[in-house]
Amino acid sequence: MKKIKSILIAATIILGLVACQETKRIGWTAHALDIASYQLKQTASALEDTVMMPRSTWTFHDDGFLVSQLGHANIESDDPEEVYSVEHLKGQRRDCPINDWTSGFFPGSLWYAYELTGDEELKKQAVRYTNILYPIRALAGTHDLGFMINCSYGNALRLAHNDTIAAVIAETADALYKRFDPNIGCIRSWDFGSWNYPVIIDNMMNLDLLFNASKITGDSRYYDIAVAHAKTTMQHHFRPDYTCYHVVSYHNDGTVEKRETHQGKDDESTWSRGQGWAVYGYTSCYRETKDTTFLQQAIHVADMIMARVKTNDSIPYWDYDAPAMAETPRDASAACVTASAFIELSTLIPDGQKYFDYAETILENLSAPEYLAKKGENHGFILMHSTGSLPHNSEVDTPVNYADYYYLEAMKRYLDIKKPING
Repeated sequence: MKKIKSILIAATIILGLVACQETKRIGWTAHALDIASYQLKQTASALEDTVMMPRSTWTFHDDGFLVSQLGHANIESDDPEEVYSVEHLKGQRRDCPINDWTSGFFPGSLWYAYELTGDEELKKQAVRYTNILYPIRALAGTHDLGFMINCSYGNALRLAHNDTIAAVIAETADALYKRFDPNIGCIRSWDFGSWNYPVIIDNMMNLDLLFNASKITGDSRYYDIAVAHAKTTMQHHFRPDYTCYHVVSYHNDGTVEKRETHQGKDDESTWSRGQGWAVYGYTSCYRETKDTTFLQQAIHVADMIMARVKTNDSIPYWDYDAPAMAETPRDASAACVTASAFIELSTLIPDGQKYFDYAETILENLSAPEYLAKKGENHGFILMHSTGSLPHNSEVDTPVNYADYYYLEAMKRYLDIKKPING
């Protein structure tokens, strides 16, 4: 009898320890969401009399630092979409107009924060900032409509469904559809520069908008070009080791003109955020199509990322080939995109635990003081230490709105698995 009692006591202690450990593990998410909600509400209030969105902060680094990272002195200066160094603005928050490629991330962050907390003030602000983007639905001169509309109106459709929102997504898909060339099999990215027909790996992130539009309208055209784009990109963007180029430009007949890595260390380097876009994009494509070639591509890229990271906390340097030095900037945004993709990937395959565990490590580390802002600091952003485009001396070691967005998306996906949101 004493033996049975001892066993029961021991079992109770073990269960208690497990429960305490689980409470501690989930406790960091509550702290992070408290900070995120505060930061987002403060920023929304600060900008309420404008039609601007918070993008990042202004940064400036001298040429010597850039050369130490790039290994050469050819600092880029030919990209009108990049925000170049303005030394006298260093440290100030940089806001952007609604036609900026990042404009959808702030309203999207508000939607995720509302979903995660139930805070009605966040929903009110999410509606307001989403509505500001209404004119973007017919914007013809950009491929970034998925970022701009799907992250804002797409989340609104999930959380506050109405026919007007659905119509915005369908109209936006029409604008994106017009950028598809059937001879090339891809959606055109940039309209600037010397490239004939540039396609960037980031463009994989716009395919969810097309998949959504097909479901909303019943029109398979959007689905078909999303699949075609993913297949063409898989054929031409990737090296044999499953790292990818940033830019592939095509001749009009669909043959490759050139391959480059515009925002990475050099053309043959492994730009960290680009790899995140890749694993995220192919995970989404498998979810929507159940085409196992997309799943295998996502797995290969995911395994490559885990093998290539050099940092102890799994938050990568801005390029996986960047010098492993204390002063080398991290890219928290790449980590956030990767974590979100890995969590979804872990749910799509029987042996996905390693991807979930890796994403959990990323999220826990991003939620520590080294990356997570304090309330009222970091110019209202949630995370520190992202890198936009180091070769352009643009947004280097700074908060960026897309890091915050994918951090909250990853957190939502994580908590859906660890415990019910309202459970």
